[in-house]
Amino acid sequence: MTVSNAMTADFLRSAYGGESMAHMRYLIWGDVARDEGFPNVGRLFEAIAYAEWAHADNHFKVLGGEKTQDYTVAAGGVFGCNKTVDNLQGAIDGELHEVKQMYPVYLETARFQEEKGAEKSFHFALEAEKIHAKMFQDAQDAVKQGKDVELDNVYICPICGYTHEGPDAPDVCPVCGAKKEKFKAFEK
Repeated sequence: MTVSNAMTADFLRSAYGGESMAHMRYLIWGDVARDEGFPNVGRLFEAIAYAEWAHADNHFKVLGGEKTQDYTVAAGGVFGCNKTVDNLQGAIDGELHEVKQMYPVYLETARFQEEKGAEKSFHFALEAEKIHAKMFQDAQDAVKQGKDVELDNVYICPICGYTHEGPDAPDVCPVCGAKKEKFKAFEK
């Protein structure tokens, strides 16, 4: 798959950079949460890191896996490591930026430019990020009270990054239609 419009390609590279950084940042922040005595928050960061990997993977594939040194991929995410409560705020802010600003613009541009692969990739990410923002907010509310978040099993769709909490994965992903067997489990 390749992209023919330069603006959509730039948006894909930007989103790839942001999702890649979020993936690594969440893994690091998950370790901090576990070290501070919040194992469920750590597991939540780890699960959502996997969803961010799925988004980065989709964006990269839509670009056709282009190999070039002509582009610098930068991302404007939070950089650094603090206490878990602060790291959760960084995660909330990042997810809300993607939900309210970044992905709606990227998605509409892809639609306008008739870039179907980019449109699908941006849609997948947008739907998952809405869930992530809520889950991170719930986790932060608990941590502010000195408690770990109550968290059931977390299931991530490797196709679109859809994130589900519950005793079992959904039979079919509500975003991309992937079967239950494909979901990656982050169990308690």
